[in-house]
Amino acid sequence: MTASRDLAALIGRIMIAALFVPAGWGKIGGFAGTAGYVASKGLPFPEVGAGIAVVCELIGGLMILVGWKTRWAALALAVFTLAAAIFFHPFWVDPQQSISFWKNVGITGGLLILFAHGAGRLSLDRN
Repeated sequence: MTASRDLAALIGRIMIAALFVPAGWGKIGGFAGTAGYVASKGLPFPEVGAGIAVVCELIGGLMILVGWKTRWAALALAVFTLAAAIFFHPFWVDPQQSISFWKNVGITGGLLILFAHGAGRLSLDRN
């Protein structure tokens, strides 16, 4: 990878982490509210679902930020983000959710690219 591609990969990882890390951190302080929101969507075991969200967003986001086990973190976040799109932004039920649904789909695509290509040399993975 060239230096400019390595720098672009680093900046991209920082930008992706900036989306997930604060969201995961915020769910810790508002855990009951997060679990309530999960329950409002009719999903089973809302506390478990909220815990999964915290782990995926906070830990997965930090892993992507530093570039450690990046491919696996990106894949886990891709699955999580696509599931969030389907369960929390169903535009087929509420057309106002269309933008959020398609943003999640786009983020999932970016995460899959990160899974495919790795973190770059400016990472703990160094690939």
